[in-house]
Amino acid sequence: MSANCELPRFSITEAAEIIVRLYQLEGDLTVLAGERDLNFLLTCESGRFVFKIANKDESLQMLECQHQVFEKLATDAVFRQSWLALESINRNNIESITDNHGELHHCRMLPYVEGHLLSGLKPHLPELLYDLGKTLARLDKSLVNFSHPALDRPLLWKMHEALATLDRFKPLLATKQQRLLIEYFEAQFREIVLPVNQQLRRSVIHNDANDNNVIVNCSSAWNQSITSIIDFGDMVYCWTVAEPAIAAAYAMLGKEHPLDCAVEIIRGYNDHYSLTRTEIDVLFNLICMRLCLSVCICAYQRSLEPENEYLSISEQPAWTLLEKLRKIPSNFACYLFRQSCGLAPVPHCEQVIEWLLMQQNKFRPVVDLDFKSDPLLLLDLGVASPYFVDPKESVDSRRFSITINRALEDASCIAGIGPYGEYRLLYDDPAFIDYGGHPRRQHLGIDIFIPAGSRVYAALNGTLYSSANHNQAFDYGGCVILKHSIPQTDIVFYTLYGHLSPLSIKYKPGDAVNAGDQIALLGNIEDNGQWPPHLHFEIITDMLDQSDNFAGAGSAYYTEVWQSLCPDPNLILGIPSELFEKKQLDKQSILYTRNQTMNPSLSLSYNEPIHTVRGSMQYLYDAEGRQYLDAVNNVPHVGHCHPKVVEAGYRQARLLNTNTRYLYSSITDYCERLLTMFPSPLSVCYLANSGSEANDLALRLARHYTGQQDVVILDHAYHGNLGSLIDISPYKHDGKGGKGRPGHVHKAIIPDAYRDPNTVEYFADSVRQCLQQADSGIAAFICESVLGCGGQIVLPEGYLKKAYAHTRQAGAVCIADEVQVGFGRVGTHFWGFETQGVIPDIVTLGKPIGNGHPLAAVITTREIADCFNNGMEYFNTFGGNPVSSAIGLAVLNVLEEEQLQDNARQVGKLLLDGFQALKKKFPIIGDVRGLGLFLGIELVTDAELLTPAAQQASYIAERMKQHGILISTDGPFHNVLKIKPPMCFSHDDARRFLASLTLILSEDFVQI
Repeated sequence: MSANCELPRFSITEAAEIIVRLYQLEGDLTVLAGERDLNFLLTCESGRFVFKIANKDESLQMLECQHQVFEKLATDAVFRQSWLALESINRNNIESITDNHGELHHCRMLPYVEGHLLSGLKPHLPELLYDLGKTLARLDKSLVNFSHPALDRPLLWKMHEALATLDRFKPLLATKQQRLLIEYFEAQFREIVLPVNQQLRRSVIHNDANDNNVIVNCSSAWNQSITSIIDFGDMVYCWTVAEPAIAAAYAMLGKEHPLDCAVEIIRGYNDHYSLTRTEIDVLFNLICMRLCLSVCICAYQRSLEPENEYLSISEQPAWTLLEKLRKIPSNFACYLFRQSCGLAPVPHCEQVIEWLLMQQNKFRPVVDLDFKSDPLLLLDLGVASPYFVDPKESVDSRRFSITINRALEDASCIAGIGPYGEYRLLYDDPAFIDYGGHPRRQHLGIDIFIPAGSRVYAALNGTLYSSANHNQAFDYGGCVILKHSIPQTDIVFYTLYGHLSPLSIKYKPGDAVNAGDQIALLGNIEDNGQWPPHLHFEIITDMLDQSDNFAGAGSAYYTEVWQSLCPDPNLILGIPSELFEKKQLDKQSILYTRNQTMNPSLSLSYNEPIHTVRGSMQYLYDAEGRQYLDAVNNVPHVGHCHPKVVEAGYRQARLLNTNTRYLYSSITDYCERLLTMFPSPLSVCYLANSGSEANDLALRLARHYTGQQDVVILDHAYHGNLGSLIDISPYKHDGKGGKGRPGHVHKAIIPDAYRDPNTVEYFADSVRQCLQQADSGIAAFICESVLGCGGQIVLPEGYLKKAYAHTRQAGAVCIADEVQVGFGRVGTHFWGFETQGVIPDIVTLGKPIGNGHPLAAVITTREIADCFNNGMEYFNTFGGNPVSSAIGLAVLNVLEEEQLQDNARQVGKLLLDGFQALKKKFPIIGDVRGLGLFLGIELVTDAELLTPAAQQASYIAERMKQHGILISTDGPFHNVLKIKPPMCFSHDDARRFLASLTLILSEDFVQI
């Protein structure tokens, strides 16, 4: 695009007259956006076309050049989309017209390319950015031998002439800070790009693949592809590598992780048109230079149009991105791009490794240990570390130290080894973020845990690169970095010694250090960054312009790059490899074994399953340490691995675990406490292992008490996985693989007031009608107090009162299934049935009762229990064993001590209010409902017809997972977002949830 030009002055009426005169076409004409050309969309019987009137400064020669390019691309099998212009009645594909002021303009009629502009598409998925790189690569490859004299024209956007353009417009920048930022990138350009100018291939490139020039086909949420590249007005003969650099620069604008966007485009480009190593080396600098050109040319445009506020608004994202890129070492970006192109990230890393391997047995010990003979303990400090119940425990340095020392004592070892490559939750401070904006959790060194004051030695000859005291929390404290050279080469590398006593460091930068020289003493907690005393030893192949510090952990997103920057320190330390032999299966291996050995009907959540290795309160963690906010698992009721619940189970398991034929107090303590939570006359407790067992037992109790067999249920209900329960679960027996409703089961209408806005009497009367269907009578009416699989439905007020009245009048008993919603989840009451003002005859409990431990219960009246006591003993080997009872009691204690019922009420209201606000903003939300922390959002594509938006619901669940938040979908039509998190879900968690959901609801696939 040119720096500034005036749009042609033709009205829509004048344009229509020209089209009829030159092309004999009539139809609907609308104005399209254009910065330099006046564009109209023509819809007529022959199809859809774009009528383009060029600005008066556009040369005929350049337009002819574009058409030759179109003709060339149209003959290329790779490009199925034709750009060929429509011929006028004069058999010309370019015509000339004059406006009312006598100005000459050229015009053309081009095919309209169907699709969406990339600029209007949300989100830009990685696969789409890869396809953009691929499309540009194919385009450039097709034009590699193309030339035209029009391309040798003045153009401000020529990358190889960028410095001249910046010199011209840089004085127009608003602030000194902006000018200094541009000068930084200019210096980088001169240092890195200009010296290899002659090694960079040149060819004709599009030169302006910004998101307004890219057309996308969106056939589905996860299947998007580039349809076409438009607007060839800025074509130029330039460095070929500028093409992916320009596309990446625009794609990175406004992104949370801009480097990730660049990686996908570069990977796609390279996979289809290989970049040279030199081209990859300059890519990052060219990306930055394109952004510099953009802001400087924008400053020029603003100087010509000072009242045009849009210029300032459009300029700001580029400045924001430049500020981010300024903080990224160009070498790091280069290594990342090399890795995306299939190359070793740090090119000399392999030579460093080879040299170190050749020096085996020549290195001196770094501490006073013999790694081959002294007893060493491999310390698992990873995501699944056994040393912490709560990952936050590691923040307490003294407690952490006690834990490590106890582990060493128990193992009779004199030192502990923290391995290389381990993903750790220890690095939870905001400082542990890498250049791409991702958490740095993968350990890049080896830790040697020995007492403070231990001597530390240089492992090999070198010079002191730096010594420093990084005394901030969770930093290195005293830190020494030595520089080493590989003989007869220009390759250097570094070794880092961290967590030293700063006052003990004996050398200054530039000093020669010999292998075996003592360089410092190990620091204590007060001066080593607040860590348990240990030496962090690391190899570094490139300091990335750091003067006296270097990352000790890298991110999983860029693991190959970080491990190329910091190869395994055991190349020097020589710790026996047997110590590190710990079987760690990767996700794909586990998935394969699961598919080979386990029940094939057992599904996994999400398109890309999560390899979970730890849970803590409202969070789950995968094997690489990524944290997920759990908003769907109501089984860990008071929080995943709640410390008090874990401790209660551990303490009891060490003491006694047996079956209920023996007399022990924990079961009576628990039953007595549990029964206090129920209204009279619910006074007898049966303990079992699962909600399914509880519901099966409830049916037995009801059938024995009434002498009847038939059961009344609600449509779409689910009550468990036993055969007796599949019979009463339409969610299963009416679904795929089911055999339908058996004769002894009678299905009442689901009281879904959103889809069936009837009265309470109408819904309750459906129960009455079912009660009358059985000739021999009904044993029970079973109903969840808030419907789960039915779609998170809150029963209409008074529904259970009327339904229970009908049930009891028919001589049947009322069973409340509280497996999902009991124990305070509804917020206002401890049990869901209490919100309806009723007392059931039997209540079943499961899932949350044991916080993930297999525990369940049936609560009933003395009358029903005595009737069931007919001589046939009810015995459950593990139901109510001492460990289960202790855990159940701990759950009740935590609920009370942490006031989690009230938390569910408050946080649930915050979420529900937020959902209501979103409902007003996003038409796809048909209904929001729920109580406390048991909530649902029903999505529809038509508010009148209530057409289920199942695909959109699934998409939102997947995208929330990508945002690090777990939800799921349910309901008869699989279109209800299900939210039922652990009860410790906080106000901040709710606000984070709402923020992410708002962003995702704004994305294209969710719009209706």
